[in-house]
Amino acid sequence: QVQLVESGGGLVQAGGSLRLSCAASGLPFSSYVMGWFRQAPGKEREFVSAIGRGGFSTYYANSVKGRFTISRDNAKNTVYLQMNSLKPEDTAVYYCAARPGYYATDEADFDSWGQGTQVTVSS
Repeated sequence: QVQLVESGGGLVQAGGSLRLSCAASGLPFSSYVMGWFRQAPGKEREFVSAIGRGGFSTYYANSVKGRFTISRDNAKNTVYLQMNSLKPEDTAVYYCAARPGYYATDEADFDSWGQGTQVTVSS
């Protein structure tokens, strides 16, 4: 049974930083592409970032490029999202997702999801 558990969300002022973590279990972690998505109130869930199985390939939405950094530790079955220079528009529930095989940005291509962690950025 695949389980993804996010942590690290919270309330931060604009310009601040947060680091999200997602601990995975029940899957061969190093064989999975890992992604982060977010959903703001009243909006659809959107792609934020993804990282390839070996951690060498990373992908970002234009809205977070240069501010967010995704990384993974395959020995710890954990993926991270370092978020810097946060803006109020980054406020959302952030979800970790996993998919076997190759890179994707469409949420329909990810078959395992965490429960989400709230990130709130005050102005």
